[in-house]
Amino acid sequence: MISRDVRLAPMTSWLVGGPAEYYVEPSSESELEEALRFAHEQKLAVTVLGGGTNVLISDKGIRGLVIVLKRFNQAKVSEERGHLCVEALSGFSKSELLKVFLKAKLAPALFLAGLPGDVGGGVVMNAGVGEMITPREFVEITTEIEVWRWPVSGAFHLEKVRMQASDLQWSYRHCEGWRPGLIAKVWVEWPLEPDATILERVREANRVRLQKQPLDKPSCGSVFINPPGSSAGRVIEGAGLKGFSIGGAQVSEKHANFIVNLGCATADQIWQVITHVQNTVQAKAGVTLKTEVVRLGDWG
Repeated sequence: MISRDVRLAPMTSWLVGGPAEYYVEPSSESELEEALRFAHEQKLAVTVLGGGTNVLISDKGIRGLVIVLKRFNQAKVSEERGHLCVEALSGFSKSELLKVFLKAKLAPALFLAGLPGDVGGGVVMNAGVGEMITPREFVEITTEIEVWRWPVSGAFHLEKVRMQASDLQWSYRHCEGWRPGLIAKVWVEWPLEPDATILERVREANRVRLQKQPLDKPSCGSVFINPPGSSAGRVIEGAGLKGFSIGGAQVSEKHANFIVNLGCATADQIWQVITHVQNTVQAKAGVTLKTEVVRLGDWG
């Protein structure tokens, strides 16, 4: 169940990063609990990796136990109180959630189209789209989450805390109020009000994204949070940075808010490009760009 020195690059959408000191892919709640118990007993730091998007893993890798949730992906679908309800383990992918809503011809399918990663990450990042549609962010479809917490020291015991979405602090591409711990389950729902045009609108949205985004090359999706009143891609392009590269990491020539792996990039090169973009945009446009990307591992 627990492996040593496992390469993490294939687990990320950028396809970069060093190895995990310890590694596990739980497929059930009991397996996840056992992994957490192992980490506690061995005094290992725990890093949770969902769909591998919006993260940049150091070339040196990650110390401690890395828990990858791609097999922690079961879900239950029901109809309650005139709503379509989904109870999903946090590794359930957004693409599978899209299929659930698309089958029912419901509006959330549209904003979920093209969103990478899993539902746990969707909550953590309050994932969404820039288009003015309803819904457009996870805060609008999430009703509850279940957070698992365990002690830093002493005897191991697992606390499962169910939290209402309304008790969390949601903001643009961010959600707080649930830490410490990890999000193990997510409940989402939407009124059963079918829209016969949803399938065609999803197809059109995917067609537009294919035209505008560099989906043929490894990336993490949007790198920077849109600054107030503007878009990160537009500001970066205005600074003349489209096509800028260091090694195998490049600001996409198709969409400037994407940094792509040309095939031989390292995590360090990607971070150098990110830093260069931030510094250049600050100097030329006076705009501070914040990243959606979270760095993981040893960057010392």
